[in-house]
Amino acid sequence: MSDVKAIDDLVVKYNALKAEIGKVIIGQQDAVSFTLLSVFCGGHSLLIGVPGLAKTLLVNTISDALGLNFKRIQFTPDLMPSDILGSEILDESRQFKFIKGPIFSNIVLADEINRTPPKTQAALLEAMQERSVTVSGHQYKLDLPFFVLATQNPIEQEGTYPLPEAQLDRFIFSISLEYPTFKEEVEVVKNTTSNIVKTITPLFSSEEIIEVQKLIRKIPVTDNVIEYAVGLVGKTRPKSDQATEFIKLYLDWGAGPRASQNLILAAKAHAAIKGKYSPDIEDVKAVAIPILSHRIVKNYKAEAEGITISDIIKSIL
Repeated sequence: MSDVKAIDDLVVKYNALKAEIGKVIIGQQDAVSFTLLSVFCGGHSLLIGVPGLAKTLLVNTISDALGLNFKRIQFTPDLMPSDILGSEILDESRQFKFIKGPIFSNIVLADEINRTPPKTQAALLEAMQERSVTVSGHQYKLDLPFFVLATQNPIEQEGTYPLPEAQLDRFIFSISLEYPTFKEEVEVVKNTTSNIVKTITPLFSSEEIIEVQKLIRKIPVTDNVIEYAVGLVGKTRPKSDQATEFIKLYLDWGAGPRASQNLILAAKAHAAIKGKYSPDIEDVKAVAIPILSHRIVKNYKAEAEGITISDIIKSIL
């Protein structure tokens, strides 16, 4: 199959996928789109929203629609790395045997990831970056495709352990879930208080998702689009020559090179699902907020004046 035909087919399957997910998830169009984009890019996503906005249901529904194995880990202060990765036990023949933990799945939902101490958060790092885990000196490869979709509650900050910048940088998107509109909430209440059960039909397989990821990487990008993405990331760094006065006034730290890489990769995926064979600057702008928002650090002046991360990113687009 030619790459052009593959992109045309992807558009059809993507629209069917959104319709399938829409049977269960009412509204939250941006959250669904960015989560699917992260899957097509082969990256991980952080879902941020208050309780009750269907973060867990969203991930569960997407894994069903993609035909992937799904495991949920509820992060708590007493969770240990071995609870995630697995551990070695002595079997009947007095030999050590490795029992795989919930990390051995295609989609891992790290629920309330900021509720667990750094030691356990760090247990995910190798899995996210290398697609493998090391236990007792032995390395075990994870089945592909592999994604970590983590959720965070932005309200409760007591007794939480905010993710360090190095780990935040490994998430391709930071996706904010907003409250539903009045009509959407009416629809949600109707659907969830009746005995109607919606069934999700899987539309992809693991192999097809891996092929989509390869296809996304093959999409050509012109130099001016790459230069725009790199320039955009450069503008977020307060000490660089490209930074505007607004950035210098309100930011402490800007985004690193991984942001530039992810901007281009996500722009390719965004172009593909729109039926375009190469991304343009508009595709980069479309994915800029969820890619940059968790990679830049506001200062106290921005906090005091109520300047949001979105305001800062929009000022340089």
